[in-house]
Amino acid sequence: MAATVSEPLRFEPILKRLIWGGRRLGTVLGKSLGDHDDYAESWEISDHHDDVSVVCEGALAGQNLRALVHESARELLGSEAGTRAQFPLLVKFIDAHQNLSVQVHPDDVLGPKLAGDNGKTEAWVILDAEPGALIYAGLKPGVARDEFAAALEAGKVEPLLHRFEAKAGDCVLIAAGTLHAIGAGVLLVEVQQMSDATFRVYDWGRVAPDGRPRKLHLTEALEATKFEFGPVNPLASRPETIAGGTREPLARSPYFELTRLRLTGPSRVGAAARFTILVGLEGDAEVIAGGVARGLAAGQTLLLPASLGEVEIRPAGARATVLTCVAP
Repeated sequence: MAATVSEPLRFEPILKRLIWGGRRLGTVLGKSLGDHDDYAESWEISDHHDDVSVVCEGALAGQNLRALVHESARELLGSEAGTRAQFPLLVKFIDAHQNLSVQVHPDDVLGPKLAGDNGKTEAWVILDAEPGALIYAGLKPGVARDEFAAALEAGKVEPLLHRFEAKAGDCVLIAAGTLHAIGAGVLLVEVQQMSDATFRVYDWGRVAPDGRPRKLHLTEALEATKFEFGPVNPLASRPETIAGGTREPLARSPYFELTRLRLTGPSRVGAAARFTILVGLEGDAEVIAGGVARGLAAGQTLLLPASLGEVEIRPAGARATVLTCVAP
């Protein structure tokens, strides 16, 4: 029997420990961590292989996202339902205590062929950055395949990468095929296609806990990289006045649209035809939907099913900043 999806959904975070992680998922974003110092990612909404989000409160507590997509696709996804067997987007927080590897993700054509996974276009909204922290995004102008291939062979990729200093509030769109790395000291939220297809091309001379270098994927990276893309910089944006605050379109791709809301009073979010993801960026907000009120603090995520339509959101204090994500 299909589940009735009629309230905002909050999921239990799926925590990932990786060599470059730290502790800010707990100290800044309030995640419940263990004693280790390498908590790298918190997967907030996921339907990827064995990493499937589970509802943690409300009438659907204990239900997982994959089952909801299979059993209640129209209520959950709206016009995105179609014949989907998988939720289309993955949302995560990332704490880069060390540099992430330089990597590239395949597009929708090469993802299944090279990685047995979907393509992966992603966008980052930077929450915090230590002074001097860097984002590496794209290749410098004029870098072509032959030059890059020679740099791969020599292990000298870094000089070819475009870079800029990370600033809180920046939004960066990383289309599939773009070389990139998140630098040490950056805390961000990432919205991406539901995929974990990643080809590592350079790892800063680092070794894994077993003392060996982590595996590189040079052949696949050369095939997946789109050399025509060139440098990538933070996206320009301009706030628009709305009821209850401002609305600031941040990023648009074929897979998702990101908008930042700065709220000083009640406003409206959501739409009848599609799902909406809400991510708390600053302050505390409250979402009232389906007769249910859900809090949304910084570092928390809610999924509004399409069945809810437009709902009220308001700051719990003087102000709150919320990221919204919809399928275009």
